[in-house]
Amino acid sequence: MSNSVLSHVCDEAVFKKVFDTHFQTVRNFIYIKCKDEAQADDLTQDAFVKLWNNCKKVTKEKAVSYLFTITKNAFFNAFEHQKVVLKYKSIKRDSANIEDPEFLMREKEFHIQLNDAINQLSDKQREVFLLNRIEKKKYREIAELLDISVKSVETRMQRALEQLRRNIKNYKF
Repeated sequence: MSNSVLSHVCDEAVFKKVFDTHFQTVRNFIYIKCKDEAQADDLTQDAFVKLWNNCKKVTKEKAVSYLFTITKNAFFNAFEHQKVVLKYKSIKRDSANIEDPEFLMREKEFHIQLNDAINQLSDKQREVFLLNRIEKKKYREIAELLDISVKSVETRMQRALEQLRRNIKNYKF
């Protein structure tokens, strides 16, 4: 019984060892992607908080992989959100609509709905979707990056788009 408890990162000594050993590596990994020290620090710290909050679900053998996945997904989500914000700002709008409270409310609801829909994708679907739509990577590049077949990338993307279409009506992906 104690082996199963100790194999998870809920034990403070195990968690501290994972933190001390891997914090800088995870931080450097995400810094390479975001090129922002403060964001890299925040994303890495958030990943360790999530690891602690889910410590009963994560064995110490899977902790590092979990940290990299959580950090990478958080970065992609933040990147996606920023891209949506920038895309929205670039759209010319009728000045009457901009000040219309109903328009502003619908717009805010759409952004919430979009972020929720992306967050509801499976990790694999979200990863492929964001790599393709945000980082503009081709399926072949994604397959090489994730060490999977192009067919797997196509399947994940198709399922992601189907789910997004179901969750967000009247929007073209």
